[in-house]
Amino acid sequence: MTKENVNKVTATVGKYRWTFAALLLFSTTINYMDRNVIGFLKDYMCSEEGFGWTSQDFSYLTSIFTAFYAGFTLVAGWIIDKIGTKLGLACSLILWSVAGILSAFMGKSLAAHCVARSLFGAGEAGNFPSSIKAVAEWFPKKERALATGIFNSGSNIGAMICAIFVPWCLLTWNDQNLFFGLHGWQMAFIITGLIGFLWLIFWGKIYKSPKEKLEAGVITQAEFDYINQDDAETENAAEVKEEKPVSWGKMLTYKQTWSFAVGKFLTDGIWWFLLFWLPTYVKQQFFPAGTPTDDPIMLRTVMITNFIVFGVAIVGSVYGGSIPLTLMNKGMETYKARMTSLLMIAFVPILLLLTQTAAGVGGAGSMTGLVLAIAIIALAGAAHQAWSANLFSTVSDMFPKKAVGTVTGIGTAMGGLGGVLIQLLAGYCDQKLGTQLGYTVMFSVCAVAYLLAWGGMKLLVPRFQKITDL
Repeated sequence: MTKENVNKVTATVGKYRWTFAALLLFSTTINYMDRNVIGFLKDYMCSEEGFGWTSQDFSYLTSIFTAFYAGFTLVAGWIIDKIGTKLGLACSLILWSVAGILSAFMGKSLAAHCVARSLFGAGEAGNFPSSIKAVAEWFPKKERALATGIFNSGSNIGAMICAIFVPWCLLTWNDQNLFFGLHGWQMAFIITGLIGFLWLIFWGKIYKSPKEKLEAGVITQAEFDYINQDDAETENAAEVKEEKPVSWGKMLTYKQTWSFAVGKFLTDGIWWFLLFWLPTYVKQQFFPAGTPTDDPIMLRTVMITNFIVFGVAIVGSVYGGSIPLTLMNKGMETYKARMTSLLMIAFVPILLLLTQTAAGVGGAGSMTGLVLAIAIIALAGAAHQAWSANLFSTVSDMFPKKAVGTVTGIGTAMGGLGGVLIQLLAGYCDQKLGTQLGYTVMFSVCAVAYLLAWGGMKLLVPRFQKITDL
């Protein structure tokens, strides 16, 4: 389709494709609700009245979860390319939801919780490969970062919901007010796990490929053509035939795969650090040692600060996805627009170098220090989500649709490996270095990760080159 025809189509094209961005937004919200429960239970798990674990024990739990998540994304991406988006995401959600519910019945045993979280990680491995593949199927290149930013903002919404929901569970169902013998921490796992099955009903009824929706009369020919306007695999998108997915081993031979993998390896762990350790940071930095884990003021402070950080990150996710669209509409080539956007975003997390200095303004427990530190972390969180939306979109920029799930799986696995290292480092810093020095180290690592990642990606793929020989 020529540029002139595309411009004519965009004036009358429908908007049904955004229905799927909304569906993926809700699945990612559920995904991060289930994932982030343990982040808000960390201090309960590491207290005498809770499980009696140490911070390093908790880091082992999150590291094992991350390792299984990373390992299974290699398999998940390939399977999703083979069985399709609809079935792939449904199976993934069922497994992680069941595993999440099982966590409620693991008692205080670290080993038992590691088993449940391992299953959970295996299930969650399919969410992003499925979602990125769905975006590649339903959106033209120039809209993919925005669509990805929209669904990826579900990671923030899920964390925001957890910031309210988990403390509420702990306060509502305690030793004096059990629910059929279940504590608050158990109810948090059970309720978040059950929500996924409600989403599954809508996914099963609604999701189909653009070609199927066209044949059913749900979308117009104009929208179908708009979706497939830059499909270089065939001259007539309506005649696209199913092709066998390529092996992930073959994908490892391309520098483009490693560019995406480097970007994920160096930055994914930063977001996971915020998810799992931000509640603990607020408690340790701004409340006296020995404050009870169910202290109402502390719980409310954790709830509000996390709500703010992840709320601001939603703006970053959506706005970050719109940056390359703006540049492309001004005539910039797709890959150049994507890398320019990533470079702009990569400078923002440098502010994290000032976090502990800001936290100390006004003295220990100062409201001013709390506000300044959270403002910096919120900006960094928004930058990460903007980065993530654009990074994911580089896959569908450079690879044909049939390989998107596989490449996304490889990159996500590398991101998970980076996440394991970050979790272990966070546990070591928290237990061995203390709050001030430990978090200074962690925030410093987070601050420089994005510029290092951008440099590595640019070295591997200095100029855009789409893979066409698959």
